[in-house]
Amino acid sequence: MSKINLNEFRDGIFALRTRRFGKVAEIMIKKLFKLEDSRKSNYDLFDKNTGQKIEVKFATVMKKNTQTITDKNIIKQILETNISYRQIPYSDHKTSKFDCNIQQIKCKEYDILYYGLFFADKILIYKMTNKQTKTCKGYSDLQHRGNKGEGQFHITNQTLNEHEKYLIKELTYQELLDIIN
Repeated sequence: MSKINLNEFRDGIFALRTRRFGKVAEIMIKKLFKLEDSRKSNYDLFDKNTGQKIEVKFATVMKKNTQTITDKNIIKQILETNISYRQIPYSDHKTSKFDCNIQQIKCKEYDILYYGLFFADKILIYKMTNKQTKTCKGYSDLQHRGNKGEGQFHITNQTLNEHEKYLIKELTYQELLDIIN
């Protein structure tokens, strides 16, 4: 494989959506912490050394959109959408407004939650137990109306520091590339 441009690699991660992005995070955590794929659909990974069920949830950190899409600006909003423009470097995490939703959390289904944030220049990885998740500031166990047992919490520029006690690793995009390659 020829030399990979790290900016293109990072931008490709930011462009992935939903399940494909989640799979990248799962593979990163699996390789980084020597975990196994789950043989069940209700959690992502398995730690054969401890017998723990592992869930993995990550988000990309991007500037909030400043305008709502309306009938009058819809085409302009579509044309001006640019992922690389919206990416936030970690150094701007206190001044740039962002809202990352760690969602579809089913605490009854896992023992350990690895979660984290993809900033423009580095990746932050956090780890907490299912009991810690339930007491995490901002956690709600009602993600959707009538949906019991599936929760979420938001990490914003104002709440990121509250997660410092769960931070276990920081990675550069080069380190990520080395891990998954």
